[in-house]
Parts: sequence; C-alpha cells; structure tokens
Amino acid sequence: MQFDKIKNKGQARLFENRYLEMLTKTHPLVIWGMYLPVIGYMLYRAYAVTGFSLPAMALIFTGALLFWTFFEYIMHRFVFHMVSENPRLQKIAYTLHGNHHEYPRDRQRLFMPPVPSLIISSILFGIMHLFLREAALVFFPGFLLGYLLYGSIHYAIHAWNPPFKFMKPLWRNHHLHHYKSEEKGFGVSSSLWDRVFGTFYQQ
Repeated sequence: MQFDKIKNKGQARLFENRYLEMLTKTHPLVIWGMYLPVIGYMLYRAYAVTGFSLPAMALIFTGALLFWTFFEYIMHRFVFHMVSENPRLQKIAYTLHGNHHEYPRDRQRLFMPPVPSLIISSILFGIMHLFLREAALVFFPGFLLGYLLYGSIHYAIHAWNPPFKFMKPLWRNHHLHHYKSEEKGFGVSSSLWDRVFGTFYQQ
C-alpha cells in the first residue's frame, strides 16, 4: 500500500477537483435508500409478473446471499489487494481500497459511493441476466442485500465495538487484517471463506 503508516484520524485526498472528491464519499443511509426500492421492485416483478413461486424465490435469494460472501472475499483478496509495479494500477488500487487501509476510520468511504456503485451494479446485473435470464430478478436482489449487509457490518466494525459476543471473531479478523497483516482476513460480512481458504486469523 502506498503510505507510510496507518492514520486513525483524517481522510485521504483522492482528487484535486473538489466535485470529484465529493463523489468519493457517502453515508450508509444513502446507499440503503438507493437500493432498497430496486430490491423491492425486482422481487415484486419476479413474483407478480414473471411468476416465480415463493419457495423458488427464497431458494434463489438465499443462494445469492451466499454467493455475495464468496464474491466479497474474491474481490477483496485479488482485486482490492492486487500487487503491481505499474503506477497507474497502483493509483487505482489506492483509490479503490488503499486509502481505506491508510485511513481505516474514515466513515465516509466505507461504502462504494453512489455513482460508481450504480455503474458497477448495472454491469453486474447485465451479466447476471445474461446467464440467469428471469431468475436474475431474484438473484440480483439477494446479491444486493448481501452487499448492503456487508457495507453495514464493515461500517460497524470500524465505528463500534461488537454488539454481541458471537460477533467478536468477525471484528477481530478484520481488525487484524488492518493492523497486523493484509495477507489474511479478507472476509468482512462472513469469515466462511477465510476459514475455507486458510486465511482466517486463528486464536
């Protein structure tokens, strides 16, 4: 990562242009407010228009939630922490995720901001629809909810102590990822894939 030490106060400056800089920040409620109507509309359309049964929808939706945790792990491990000698790729990596490691308590950058979030989610929906056709109307909402839960848990980990004892290992796994070694602890909303792939911080 392109910084000398972790800073627990302040935030990175990503763009000289103040308007572009504003677009790199958001609040969790903005993202929830943006995507909850999308989730509701797609599920309604899948049931009322496309004709999916409730049991089938429940199965697809749950599968999508599980798939999100795998997607989250892969993206965090291999995209957000990509290693490159190319200065342009290094800048992209810092903009995407490196700034969060330098300023882990910057609450304004714990969710993907609205503009890039909408672009990326639209592309992902297009890919899912290409492979899943009408089932994407159920799968994508489950995937989106997984993202919203991930973002909220990530926000909570950096903002507060764990509210329940059973959540302490999740908090510990992510804090060690930040303050001990970036080579482990890639799961945020779930430690499942860290355990599967051997990147979980053992006691």
